[in-house]
Parts: sequence; C-alpha cells; structure tokens
Amino acid sequence: MKNSYYFVQGIFILISSIFLLETNSVNAAEKVVFRYKIFSQSLSVKELTDFSETGKVSSSLSYYLEKTNQDPQTVRDVLNEEVKVSTTTLDKTLNSKIGEFLLDRISQTIHTSSGRADKKALRSAIVLSSAEDNQVSLIEIIQNYPTKEVYVDAENLARTYNQLSILTEGLRGWLGIL
Repeated sequence: MKNSYYFVQGIFILISSIFLLETNSVNAAEKVVFRYKIFSQSLSVKELTDFSETGKVSSSLSYYLEKTNQDPQTVRDVLNEEVKVSTTTLDKTLNSKIGEFLLDRISQTIHTSSGRADKKALRSAIVLSSAEDNQVSLIEIIQNYPTKEVYVDAENLARTYNQLSILTEGLRGWLGIL
C-alpha cells in the first residue's frame, strides 16, 4: 500500500512538472529588478543568464555591480551555486509547515512587484528549477519565475542562500533523500 502511495505521488509530480514546463516559456520572467538599499537596477533575464553562463558583464550589470560594490565573480558564484534536491523532497517540503516558512523567508528576497502570490510563484519557480536535474540554483529560480518581472532584494540574498543551504542539508539528512 505504501508503494502505491509513492507511485501515485511520483505520477502527480511528473504530471505537475510536465505541466509547469509546458507553461513555463509563456509565463517565464523576462526582467529582473535588483534592489540594494535605495538603489534599484533592471536587467533582462537573458542578460543575467548570459553573465551567469559566460561571466561577460554587460554595461548595465557593470554599473549595478560598481554602485553596490559587488565582486562580479562572487555574484556569478551565488547565481550558479546549485543545491541538490529531488522534486519529491521539494513536493514534501514546500507543501508542509516548514515549506511555508521556507517560502516566506525566500519571498522576502525574491518576490513579485506587488508582493501578492509570492509564495505560489516562488513554489512554482523552485519546482520547475528542480524538475529537469534535481538541482536548484538562483539563476534557475529567476528564469522560471512565472511573472514578467521578478524582484530580488540583493541585500538579503547571501543570507537567504545560506539559510536555504543549511535547511536543505538538514532536510536531506532528516528525510534520507538525495
């Protein structure tokens, strides 16, 4: 009976992932707005993706990095740092009280312009990010965010990433998965 539950859960996750992947290209973020204290800078998601993949810094990204006194390689490392986590683990975690807490914390850093439906959008972006390779990175979450614009509070970014890494490690140990 327990195996049937996991089989049904696996099918549900697979169907959900396929649905999310199919709708992703239509609803994916096109622009990311970084906020750092009182400073704000908009970049296209493509521009940020190119930077994360190649290290090439565009003029608008260069301006932002200079104004916020950020090291380009450190920013690139944070964007590309992958956290291994299975879609099954994400499903269990993000739909639990711990998951709600986790989504609340992350949505203080990555959110919509209005602040509404942040947890729903974030949950979708995280699941999409893990669907293909059982890994999640910040650049993937930004790419898969289901609104035209995604806002990132750069001041809280490193702290949020560190909290996520600690929590993910704890969950993997607790659940014994991946």
